[in-house]
Amino acid sequence: MKVEERLKELGIELPEATTPMGSYVNAVRTGNLLFMAGKGPGLPGKPLPVGKVGRDFSLEQANRLARDTGLSILGALKAELGDLDRVKRIVKVLGMVNATSEYGSHPEVINGCSDLFVEVFGEKGRHARSAVGMGSLPRGIPVEIEVIVELEDDAPPPSVAAAKPAAKRRTAPAPKAKAAPKAKAAKKKRI
Repeated sequence: MKVEERLKELGIELPEATTPMGSYVNAVRTGNLLFMAGKGPGLPGKPLPVGKVGRDFSLEQANRLARDTGLSILGALKAELGDLDRVKRIVKVLGMVNATSEYGSHPEVINGCSDLFVEVFGEKGRHARSAVGMGSLPRGIPVEIEVIVELEDDAPPPSVAAAKPAAKRRTAPAPKAKAAPKAKAAKKKRI
């Protein structure tokens, strides 16, 4: 089954890819691996959730925020690839949870994202994973997740393929540096 069909079957509509908030891009490709920038649970039209898991958010709420983060990742992934069927597998997930110091259910929080990937991609969505607690995350968000994805083919993503190569400029050869005139030795005047 095509991934787009699977999304419709699950009643999932992917959000538009968000614009990076700094000097970075949503994804970098090397070979057949696509390294996705970290995303948080902010979805278009919804206020940015802020706070700590274990104090401001329950496990159930944080799990849902991790799922929302997964949706943001899938939206960015689709924008990069054009077609989610180009995903060969989700390779690695790093889930970061902004939690109180005594909190210990980080894996259960990040399951929200992991379970989404398996729902959408089936066995190709199973991945290696780390789920860790953080003292804080950017702008106070409760969850941030980054992903490494293996791609089916060697074709560059549309965002790269669409970029036109820079026009070759003809440049004149650099002018040769003129030798500095030799200074005439000052004649000593004899008295």
